[in-house]
Amino acid sequence: RELGQYVRTERCSTCDGGRLRREALGVLIDDQTLPELTSLPIEESRRFFHDLRLTDEKAIIAEDALKEIRGRLDLLNDIGLGYLTLDRGAHTLSGGESQRIRLASQIGSGLVGVLYILDEPSIGLHHRDNQRLLDTLRRLRDVGNTVIIVEHDEDTMRQADVLVDFGPGAGDRGGHIVIHGAPDDVAAQKESLTGRYLAGDDQIAIPAARREAKDQWLTVKGARHNNLRNIDVRIPLGVLSCVTGVSGSGKSSLVNDILFKQLDNDLHRAQTEPGDHDAIEGIEQLDKVIRIDQRPIGRTPRSNPATYTDLFTPVRQLFAQLPESRLRGYAPGRFSFNVKGGRCEACDGNGSILVEMEFLADVWVTCEACGGQRFDRETLSVKFRDHSIAEVLDLEVDEALKLFENVPHIHRVLETLHDVGLGYIKLGQPAPTLSGGEAQRVKLSKELCRKSTGRTMYLLDEPTTGLHFADIDKLLAILHRLADGGNTVVVIEHNMDVIKTADWLIDMGPEGGAAGGLEIASGTPEQMAEVSDSHTGRILAELFNGKRRSKRSGKKKSTSNGDVGLKEIEIVGARMHNLKDVDIRIPRDKMTVVSGVSGSGKSTLAF
Repeated sequence: RELGQYVRTERCSTCDGGRLRREALGVLIDDQTLPELTSLPIEESRRFFHDLRLTDEKAIIAEDALKEIRGRLDLLNDIGLGYLTLDRGAHTLSGGESQRIRLASQIGSGLVGVLYILDEPSIGLHHRDNQRLLDTLRRLRDVGNTVIIVEHDEDTMRQADVLVDFGPGAGDRGGHIVIHGAPDDVAAQKESLTGRYLAGDDQIAIPAARREAKDQWLTVKGARHNNLRNIDVRIPLGVLSCVTGVSGSGKSSLVNDILFKQLDNDLHRAQTEPGDHDAIEGIEQLDKVIRIDQRPIGRTPRSNPATYTDLFTPVRQLFAQLPESRLRGYAPGRFSFNVKGGRCEACDGNGSILVEMEFLADVWVTCEACGGQRFDRETLSVKFRDHSIAEVLDLEVDEALKLFENVPHIHRVLETLHDVGLGYIKLGQPAPTLSGGEAQRVKLSKELCRKSTGRTMYLLDEPTTGLHFADIDKLLAILHRLADGGNTVVVIEHNMDVIKTADWLIDMGPEGGAAGGLEIASGTPEQMAEVSDSHTGRILAELFNGKRRSKRSGKKKSTSNGDVGLKEIEIVGARMHNLKDVDIRIPRDKMTVVSGVSGSGKSTLAF
């Protein structure tokens, strides 16, 4: 993995990338080889097989195969993947694309009586294609299957048969079912945060005034990576810009493959290989580029919010300065669970011991020596305001704010974590237990703690993934705070709440794959709403005019899978992670959507 950045892939000169021997390449269908057909976008491949005309004899031979091929290609196109090519490497697919491909394979199998659980299938999907995905999910339900979706998308919630709202808060403040019923019932429940957003009582407001694009611009010249068609794109500096467009239109190719990699090379002396382009003008106006994603802040229990934000260092220094520590000669390293000295040696400071099982999955068992506290008895005897170092790590951010209110450099970091909506997480919470949205906000809080130069560019690729309406509101407040400091924020996004609050939009398209790769328009959201050729513009126009309403799910067709006995799936006493003895009944052969704020327990229940 570490050497991968220095390895370059080259096309095979013998088969010209076709992967097959000469004999196999000699077999043609309507003058097309197999590699030529698989290199077509799914939409074009679908047209090819629907329009294919064979002789009577060949038609009889190919009848079953053609029926299967046409059906599968129709499904892939219906769920918004028409821009992908069939020979696309699985490792290059996004999480949302991979999930929708698996969904298509399940629908094509024709199984009934199956429970399908999906985690945000709308990820990476433009609003134009969202309804086609929902129609596909309803088709899966209508043939006699049970569909459970963990989702924050408003359209998906409104078209569900049953909506389950978790909350009322996140972390230890969540883990309860606030309401469980039809979407209209949830919208009428004032105690439900999701319900208030669905009813329109709470909403993410359109800013009264937007930052104006000044004379400072970053210009990408001759971008032609992947499907980009030798385009020039201008990005204003010092504002919040949003790159929009249907899936596969070239957004990630422009921002991640060209812009980030070239800036990383020029500003940070990285050794990455950017996508094909002529030049980027205006780099001298920036001093650094930072890409913030939702990948975990660490992969082991040793990594936590306190260590990632460098909060733990001043906390250890504070403990080392206490009279008892000075009397014993304890240095800051004594209060670290990563090095020998003060940590529990029985578990190496993990707080738990890995027990390897022969035929089952390995399990972590709480260390008997320290009781999960990670430190030895002598280290735990040193206390700051009646709190040992282990008890400090077990505090929530809001609790720690009160404890360290008179320690400015610690209080400042804690206040930033609170401002980004993470007041409920514990300082020592293991990194693998954080959701993607929580990990992203921890990274943002670390950036906010640094001294701002006003010349930084922040790049985010679909930051709203996994975030509830309320979480998106908090995220937008952080992004606007970064832009208020003179920094440049560039976001790839499909979420209309982010798009409508941006200062500047760059819309790619007009379609995905080979039919995309162009800049359709750029300007403020109000200017974009006047561009009729833009899919994003048309949705913005409906939103600004108050016409955008989500369709309600149609009445479910009567189906029977032969099992009339079991009508519900019942879960009793769920108490994993932060769930508080949850009891719930999920109806069979219905589409149930599970929602709630990030960290409220949705994924724990579903998965």
